[in-house]
Amino acid sequence: MNLDNIVRSVGGRLSLREPQVESLQKLAAAIDAVPSLRDHQARSPEELAAMIEALKAQFGKLSDFERDFPSFCFALATGVGKTRLMGAFISYLHAAYGYRHFFVLAPNLTIYNKLISDFTPNTPKYVFKGIAEFAVTPPEVITGDNYEQRGTKSLLGGIEINIFNISKINSEVRGGKSPRIKRLSEYLGQSYFEYLASLPDLILLMDESHRYRASAGVKALNDLKPLMGLELTATPFVEAGSGKTVPFKNVVMDYPLARAIEDGFVKEPAVVTQQNFNPADHSAEQLERIKLMDGLRVHEETKVHLLTYSQQKGEKLVKPFILVIARDTTHASQLMTLMQSNDFFGGRYAGKVIQVDSVTTSGAEGDEVIQKLLAVESYDEPTEIVIHVNMLKEGWDVTNLYTIVPLRAANARTLIEQSIGRGLRLPYGRKTGDEAVDRLNIIAHDRFQEVVDEAGRGDSPIRMRQLKLDPEGMATSTARTVLVNSTIDTLLGLDSASTHQFTASAGVYIPAAPATRLYTGEQSKVAQVAMDVINDMSRMQSFAPTSASLSTHEVQQEIVRRVEAMVTPQQAELLPSTGSSIADIVKKTVELVTKHTIDIPRISVVPKGAVKSGYKPFTLDVSKMHFQPQDQQLVGRGLQTGKDVLYGQASNVTEVRLEDYIVRELINFDDISYDEHANLIYNLAGQAVTHFKSYLNTTDELHNVLANQCKSIADNIHLQMFQQYFEDVSESEVVISQGFTPLKPSAITTEGEVLTLHQSPPEKRKIAQVVYGSFEKCAYTYQKFHSDTERIFASILERDSLLWFRPLSGQFNIYYRDGVNQPEYVPDFVAATTTHNLIIETKKAMDINSAEVKAKAAAAIEWCKHASDYSHKHGGKPWKYLLIPHDAVAVNKTLNGFISS
Repeated sequence: MNLDNIVRSVGGRLSLREPQVESLQKLAAAIDAVPSLRDHQARSPEELAAMIEALKAQFGKLSDFERDFPSFCFALATGVGKTRLMGAFISYLHAAYGYRHFFVLAPNLTIYNKLISDFTPNTPKYVFKGIAEFAVTPPEVITGDNYEQRGTKSLLGGIEINIFNISKINSEVRGGKSPRIKRLSEYLGQSYFEYLASLPDLILLMDESHRYRASAGVKALNDLKPLMGLELTATPFVEAGSGKTVPFKNVVMDYPLARAIEDGFVKEPAVVTQQNFNPADHSAEQLERIKLMDGLRVHEETKVHLLTYSQQKGEKLVKPFILVIARDTTHASQLMTLMQSNDFFGGRYAGKVIQVDSVTTSGAEGDEVIQKLLAVESYDEPTEIVIHVNMLKEGWDVTNLYTIVPLRAANARTLIEQSIGRGLRLPYGRKTGDEAVDRLNIIAHDRFQEVVDEAGRGDSPIRMRQLKLDPEGMATSTARTVLVNSTIDTLLGLDSASTHQFTASAGVYIPAAPATRLYTGEQSKVAQVAMDVINDMSRMQSFAPTSASLSTHEVQQEIVRRVEAMVTPQQAELLPSTGSSIADIVKKTVELVTKHTIDIPRISVVPKGAVKSGYKPFTLDVSKMHFQPQDQQLVGRGLQTGKDVLYGQASNVTEVRLEDYIVRELINFDDISYDEHANLIYNLAGQAVTHFKSYLNTTDELHNVLANQCKSIADNIHLQMFQQYFEDVSESEVVISQGFTPLKPSAITTEGEVLTLHQSPPEKRKIAQVVYGSFEKCAYTYQKFHSDTERIFASILERDSLLWFRPLSGQFNIYYRDGVNQPEYVPDFVAATTTHNLIIETKKAMDINSAEVKAKAAAAIEWCKHASDYSHKHGGKPWKYLLIPHDAVAVNKTLNGFISS
């Protein structure tokens, strides 16, 4: 297996994200470019300098290894997955070069314990899950706690992963002492350090390497003389005092937070305050309490959004929690007392707050706090508020932190860089498209404008996008609009008719090569009339049930008759001089339509007879709704998008009857008729109001909550109503209104050249900006792709199919159930082979089993069944639906292989 295939295999088996795959590719490229990296020997400064020079062409930011051995830094934003990348590095290096010995450094005890867990088989986040070889012979994990009890031979005969805590080694070398790892071992007859240093294939991996870059412990480890070092960090710089930073010189992969937010791998941070809020009007104590209370209000709203989303999409339930950053342990204790007292929202959060600092995490009681902290992701665990004092930095990888209340003094940049890192991870591993589910809220009344301004700076880790201007001050753009015609229109010369109009109004038109056109002038005008007639006939299902039926003598004669009736006398007079008759042009047009069309029937399933539908009465579940009253409208600003956010949607009308706040929102849904459902919706609204009365003390508070949160409340009630929806259809029938559907033209925008399928995009993450063309079997002249997986699959179709294309909206009449909605499903590809017509969807492996993908697949399979029945009746091919995980797509795969599997 060549190295590229190994990278692809490891990436697929470990379900790596794009930046992780890119990092693995960069490591492979570095080793391939400098073969001496694989030689285990002491390298002189001159030899290291020669390696740097050889690598500079590939890695623009690489100017020095900054070690006594070759060392590469992979700077990936928090939340992208650095631990799994370490597993990928080890898997690749073992598969490609047979390396067996790895030394992993952790910066502290928390990450040390986490790494041991993640490298141990059968744990929730096992980094080698999917690597078949390691399933049979898992790596042996040797730690700083057990290395003295083993010999030099691996008991398992596989690879060895040594995991050590650098902070412990640092403490051992104080005063010039040697670390314990360098002391004689009675089991080895030498020190464990000497054993490691003698290994010819030792690879050093440094997690969170910014934390100990210049420490005495790391300097001591230089004597290990590893083959190479691999550093991972989200902050590739060291502090130099006075707020200045010195960037690392050995960065080969830089994937900053701004890109991670843009690419959808982490939440988008938003800073929150009250409308028209002036911090100067409040004392420090008042400001602190306002921030805490508003943080809880945002938290309760987020809780309902998460509940509604999980119920609507069939996803796991997620319990959000708040992180409060205290000044010191005394302050943390005061906050703990306040937030559990009856003076704070009536004691609602008593028993749901934990304090994490150096005092509370020591001793027997500390063990209980640590267990609660580790279990905070569990939906059934009661903790909703975590108060910490500088304890929770790297290594605490939770996905359900949604609100941060910083109460420790910090400037805006420090607040952005240090406070939000723990809350960036997404609970579903991807952006959902629901803004509340994808957002991290930072309560910063006293720093709101300062944080917004800092986020907009050019060097901000949040938003690093700038508008580049030309010398005249005008924004430059290379965007072009490309008209996408069907191959049929291009061959018939029908695309040229729109050239001048399109160029003048919408951009740059790129025609196909003139030599491919069959007709020009009057011939193409007649061909256009013939196509209009054929498109009309496609709707006459009884007359032309398939595109092949157009070739019958009877149908062609009818097409000729209609065309003759539609062409002008002038066209009829000029046509003989072109050497083609109307009958000739109709015959050639029909041949092209038959050859370049995949018959997509228009299918509808309609009920026969009366349909009874409605909602069954039920008991509403409002147990997770605990909205709190608010004095002012809360507002937020997305730190990367700059988009404004309103928390709650305040009503401008005060209702006399409390239930009317909710009923007014419910009847805005298209499927709820007040006349038909009044009794039910008032019953449900009454249940909700009764619940809110159970913990809100006054009528004013009830009006406040219902006015501000009626939309969120109604959204959740509507979802629960949908789960009680019934529809009694005694009988239904499948109606085929068209046997085949004409291809639609479209327009797409590109900023680069038109590429061919064998060309990878300049940046894979920006592939949607690239246009591909020069096809032989595509039904359209140009196509765009949303992922490189789609491009690779298109190359398989171009090689193995008879015809293929990416369908547009409306070409299939497929709808699927998505919660309360029934959106249209537009699959990735449609293709034809000698034996099948295919609907094809490529999907990320991690999304294959999601509720939405399953719903789309079920709808497509049902459509294929009806289409196959129709096709069989008219002598055509069966339809089949292919749902293909992205890691199964490779150029060496065949379309028949996918069909058979």
